[in-house]
Amino acid sequence: MTTNVLLVGDIVGKPGREAVKGLLPDLRKEFEVDLVVANAENATNGRGISLKHAEDLLTSGVDVLTSGNHVWDQKEIIPYMNGELPLIRPINYPEGVPGRGYQIVDGIMVVNAMGRTFMMDIECPFRAMDRLLNQTDLPRIIIVDFHAEASSEKVAMGWYLDGRVSAVCGTHTHVPTADLRVLPRGTAYVSDIGMTGPVNSIIGNEVDAVISRFLTAMPKALPVAEGPSVLNAVLVQVNRDNGQGSCIRRVSRAWE
Repeated sequence: MTTNVLLVGDIVGKPGREAVKGLLPDLRKEFEVDLVVANAENATNGRGISLKHAEDLLTSGVDVLTSGNHVWDQKEIIPYMNGELPLIRPINYPEGVPGRGYQIVDGIMVVNAMGRTFMMDIECPFRAMDRLLNQTDLPRIIIVDFHAEASSEKVAMGWYLDGRVSAVCGTHTHVPTADLRVLPRGTAYVSDIGMTGPVNSIIGNEVDAVISRFLTAMPKALPVAEGPSVLNAVLVQVNRDNGQGSCIRRVSRAWE
């Protein structure tokens, strides 16, 4: 028997939320999805996620919300991160910060980890994963959202966890990669799922604002772009008996 997990790439602002709302119910039916994981750390105005927007995404059919370096940007969400809200933050944040690094839903563990290359100097994600995986009585199916900048660090994590988890799927760069594969010991892998947000943008932000920042090197607000959107996701099929990934494929849908 196979478990189907759909992982949705970084949701950016209202365009991304609307794409999820409009497309996800049909995608769940089309691919007979058992669990939906979505990275939502850019869901509110491109930075962080509010409680209302978290609840909206869950109502739209998302089961687990993952995050990354912007998880703290909407301060109102922090008090809810230790409760029942299925929003997780990177497991390698220092001990004692709000929230948790994994969530178990219907016998499937979803883990969030964050890279350090070109990002925050937090705890080592490789060792953090070791500590988690060295625990006993873990679910057979384990899905990892690795939120990282450098493709080399993402690929390294994929190989490091090969055979120990069902899937390692990268987020953060908002640019989908073409390196989908099942590694030799049964871990499904992709360096970046991509973005769910406005198409005519620079990784979700208004084109002119981003270009101005590059030209002037001056601080400048980067509003979320408007217009038609795309939902980028990957579908991972996992063998329920051994927890190994058997297939990973890209799913991309346009939303006007």
